[in-house]
Amino acid sequence: MIARPVGCFVHHQGRGHAERAAAIANALVSHRPVTLFCARPAILEGLDRRVEVIGIPSLFEPTGAEASLMAALPAPDTVHCAPLGWPGIRRAMARIAGWFEEAAPALFITDVSAELAQFARLCSVPHVAVVQHGERSDPAHLAAYRGAVALLAPYARALEQAERPQWMKDKTHYAPGVGIDLSAIPARDAARASLGLPRTREIVCVVAGAGGTGTPTAPLTLGARDDPDSLWITIGNVVSEWHETPPGNLVHQGWVDNPMDWIAAADRVVSSCGNTTVHAVLAAGKPWVVVPEWRYFDEQVCKAEALDREGLAAVARTWPAHAAAWRRLWEKAGRLERRGHTGLLDPAAAEGIADWIEKLCRSLWGEAPEAGETDGNTVRLRAGAAAGARA
Repeated sequence: MIARPVGCFVHHQGRGHAERAAAIANALVSHRPVTLFCARPAILEGLDRRVEVIGIPSLFEPTGAEASLMAALPAPDTVHCAPLGWPGIRRAMARIAGWFEEAAPALFITDVSAELAQFARLCSVPHVAVVQHGERSDPAHLAAYRGAVALLAPYARALEQAERPQWMKDKTHYAPGVGIDLSAIPARDAARASLGLPRTREIVCVVAGAGGTGTPTAPLTLGARDDPDSLWITIGNVVSEWHETPPGNLVHQGWVDNPMDWIAAADRVVSSCGNTTVHAVLAAGKPWVVVPEWRYFDEQVCKAEALDREGLAAVARTWPAHAAAWRRLWEKAGRLERRGHTGLLDPAAAEGIADWIEKLCRSLWGEAPEAGETDGNTVRLRAGAAAGARA
């Protein structure tokens, strides 16, 4: 008998959603069929050939065919993005609903969409909602979380937000660093040799993520000019302004396919705090300055607060505007204990998620456990789901 499949909606902003979805799918597909839904299937790299990928229209990017007269109509507070008269959203929802009917899935994972989480529940499909940092106590997020049979957090329990209610923590599986290949992190000197970087010069790597418009370079010119003996290298998207006077020790590499090599080669790191970036830098264990970028629901601000609370990075709310501010941040970063990935990353996070999802599916549908599993696993899963439903 073929096991019921698991589906997953993968948001296409940034890289983190796609990287962890690919890692989870590759680990889970050995247990049961997996189907991924994404508006940009090309971002799903390195997938096992058994994983099915279905492209859907974007749920938030207009195409010009929308009914403009309804654009100003208010939305209920239980949704974030539910405009009226969008044919793309209608087609995306129809495609997913059709798959629900045809595939009769065991579970649907949303990474992330409050609307699709609630949609799965309304279609009578059990779902797991991925939880991110941020101010997410609004009715739409809570509806998604309360309606989920369980929650998945792609970070360590130690980095959980203090204000998260206990009922959410009770139904959450923490999987720190899912999507990060810790075995691919080279030693500093090996990384420098492969990149053609000087072996002895102090290097600062500035990591710009893919989820926004780019890291501003003006503040970097101030830090680099005040640190002339070091080589400052940016990777990723950066944005420059006309009034800058870049120093000679600031080099922009642009987008690279091997960011972990550049981070490993560095002596110090500057970055925003997207989920993938955070785990990559934690794995490298470098002195670290964090400047959160603007994101919906203050996602990066809340993640930065958790990093600051745990003493993992020197956090600045805004980019340093003068040399003295950079010096203070580096002094703080140098004093912090660099724990690397101890307790904050799980090298087998994807496999752990796959095992957890497989047990959850069998518990929900009354399927027989695999050899070696105990009844206690099933009892705990059912109790956790029930506790979340009562909260």
